Amino acid sequence: MSLMKDAGLKISIDSMGSIFGTWSGSSGDRIDGRPVATGSHIDAVPRAGAYDGTLGVLGGIEAIRSLKESGFKPLKPLQVIMFTSEEPTRFGLSCISSRAMAGALDAQSLARLKDVNGTTFVEAAHGAGYALDFEDEKSIIASARQHAFSAFVELHIEQGPELEADRIDIGAVTAIAAPSALQVRFSGSGGHAGALLMKYRNDASLAASELAIELEKAVLSTQSHDTVGTVGKWIIEPNAINSVPREAYLEIDIRDIDKARRDYVLDRIRNATETIAHKRKLQYTFEVLNTDPPAQADKAIVEAIQEGAKRFGLSSKSMVSRAYHDSLFMAQLTRMGMIFIPCEGGKSHRPDEFASSDDIANGIKVLAYTMAKLAGGESHQHSEL
Repeated sequence: MSLMKDAGLKISIDSMGSIFGTWSGSSGDRIDGRPVATGSHIDAVPRAGAYDGTLGVLGGIEAIRSLKESGFKPLKPLQVIMFTSEEPTRFGLSCISSRAMAGALDAQSLARLKDVNGTTFVEAAHGAGYALDFEDEKSIIASARQHAFSAFVELHIEQGPELEADRIDIGAVTAIAAPSALQVRFSGSGGHAGALLMKYRNDASLAASELAIELEKAVLSTQSHDTVGTVGKWIIEPNAINSVPREAYLEIDIRDIDKARRDYVLDRIRNATETIAHKRKLQYTFEVLNTDPPAQADKAIVEAIQEGAKRFGLSSKSMVSRAYHDSLFMAQLTRMGMIFIPCEGGKSHRPDEFASSDDIANGIKVLAYTMAKLAGGESHQHSEL
């Protein structure tokens, strides 16, 4: 908020805790309409780095500040947003505030969100000083849905190695993959690892192993490098060397930019879960925790990003984002685009995550150019950004 104030932006905070900094032009400017927005998040996964999300917030503030100082006169307001709870670390659901803005989060789902201490999201929001004017979570979501935008562009590190490996300065994102998140539990009777003969066992861990291999087969069968699947969480009970596993709990992530292809993999895993459980005489549960639609970037925004890169003498390439971002839900509200910059070794969600100051500056220049083009208005000296 201090940086937004220093940049001369008007600050507002919604009931979900997202912070908005808005520039409506200089005194006397004729400016109207829905804002051209940018932004990202500053929350992080455990032992993460300093650039994921944070770049898009600080870079957005700097992009608007530089446009102001260059004398640019926009026809639409420019806005930077710091979204609340993009990472699912505390409440187990990603992009909470942008999801609510898009109307993709109902009151019942919000009420169920709890952290490891049993604190609900609504209680945490009240404790942090947000949503104090609202009596229930329905009002919170209704407030979030009031936002309207002309366009949204997010600046982000790639979180992958392609740009660095190809020595490309700027990635113009054309689509964002969205995951289906699944929970699978196999339950058997267990037993003594020495005394229980193999023919009498219904080993939950072996069932989980089969399902993990089936996931890989299903993903590879699409013959698309945009389809990925991961068994990211695997809990075995009683988790003892001398006990046959009687419980196996899996959390599975399936992603693709093509919804039909992703759902094909999901259906194969659903069927495989039933088949494996029946064959191994196990009980099972299968739950789809979340399934969001992939998003396509707006063609005109992609072209503006590529044009901006060219204007500053930077190389660029079209690419897909396989990671989740607030832009996924902003695409349900308005035209959306994303700008990627390289990150060292493609490393992200770890302490040694890094992006160079030169790459950061390049990304902010292209972001400023793209926002200026989307906002319209009088020409400014882009070389001075």
